[in-house]
Amino acid sequence: MVDITTEDGVQIDLVSRERMQSLRSMEKIRLILDGVREGNIVILEEGLSPDEESKLIEVTMNEISPDEFTGIEIESYPQQESNPGFFSRLFGRDPPNKLTVIGPANRIETLHKDENLIQALVTQ
Repeated sequence: MVDITTEDGVQIDLVSRERMQSLRSMEKIRLILDGVREGNIVILEEGLSPDEESKLIEVTMNEISPDEFTGIEIESYPQQESNPGFFSRLFGRDPPNKLTVIGPANRIETLHKDENLIQALVTQ
């Protein structure tokens, strides 16, 4: 069997909805940031809630260091517009985004995004 290291390419971590649902908000943020800090691209089957995404950005801003960590690039498919139920409207719950791609800001660049497609350029 061939020994493959991350020096040979870019590691992509595909995280299932079930895995994310089993974690608390800060655990989700640490899972994402730890992967991205290692240079990995993290793809979430189901995106973060708006509050979690805001917290991810806040924590990222606190961890940015010019020599070590340049930040993240994050793109999500928007949740399909649907007629939210009464309780969702009452309690102000927004459904989470669909598929989300997160990577190191210095290795991933979004080329195009719409409701059906995210095109990104990933460099080593």
